[in-house]
Amino acid sequence: MIQVAVDRIKQNLPAYLQRVEAGETLFIVKSGKPMAEIKPVISASKGLRPYGLCAGEFTIPDDFDDPLPEHIIREFEGK
Repeated sequence: MIQVAVDRIKQNLPAYLQRVEAGETLFIVKSGKPMAEIKPVISASKGLRPYGLCAGEFTIPDDFDDPLPEHIIREFEGK
């Protein structure tokens, strides 16, 4: 956690943003009181899942690709 005064942020914003990008959190203070927090954005992307991750945990029924029964189609269509 880094506390930085508003005036210092104005003087060298790119340098402070590089620190945030590196993983640090900044607390911007004005007259000694915190007014804002800047922290890095954590990416939700974890990459591709490996192929076959759940191999053997379930089976796909033979009728998986068959058309749905009419009563289920009517329910989806709200009829």
